[in-house]
Amino acid sequence: MRYAVLSDIHANLEALQAVLADAAPRTDALLCLGDLVGYGADPVACIETVAARAQTLVCGNHEHAVTGLIDMEWFNAYARAAAEWTRERLDEDHRAYLASLPLVAEVGDATLVHASPDRPDEWEYLLTAQDGFDAFSAFTTRLCFVGHSHLAGVWSLGSSGPEYRVGAVDVELERGRRYLVNVGSVGQPRDRDPRAAYAIWDAERGTVSIRRIVYDVAAAREKILRGGLPRFLADRLAWGS
Repeated sequence: MRYAVLSDIHANLEALQAVLADAAPRTDALLCLGDLVGYGADPVACIETVAARAQTLVCGNHEHAVTGLIDMEWFNAYARAAAEWTRERLDEDHRAYLASLPLVAEVGDATLVHASPDRPDEWEYLLTAQDGFDAFSAFTTRLCFVGHSHLAGVWSLGSSGPEYRVGAVDVELERGRRYLVNVGSVGQPRDRDPRAAYAIWDAERGTVSIRRIVYDVAAAREKILRGGLPRFLADRLAWGS
């Protein structure tokens, strides 16, 4: 089985559609690590597109924000404005669906979680090599896929020692090693590369590849501006930050 593993779509329909088109001939199923909403202008379309296609979907902090499960004072001003804007555009069914999503799920020998697998409801970011290595004790599967930081990278532990690689990488899963993979962000990358990011996990071959996909940034940006969301949320798409 080959899985497309997506995270942090953030209501960016143009990026989502480009990733799904790239993944279609390369994968058999879709997994999503949350944050379908927030920042972008197409929350409903992104929710419905992923809900219709995903084999497994876990919840992100932006889902918790728009459904009232966390206090939005936790967010910065831009994220809070986007969450409030999004909440007004979701009906009761969409909010109930998002609120029902689990924080953690398992697919085969992989754990799926939006933020750190250690206390996932506290939404901790895995930003450094040590952050990732400290999280290994919180999951028992061979693999753990995360998002949240919008920064792709792979941590691994085994008898030959720890390894950490940043960015778009291809990884062969070695026997006796465990892996934690941040798949990056579909809709709002933060590594100064505006291309959408997602991962392909080939469970049979034992590989994980992080791919970068060009999409129509200008169209996504224009929708944000037309929708009345903060200009910063539109401009940062082109910056990749």
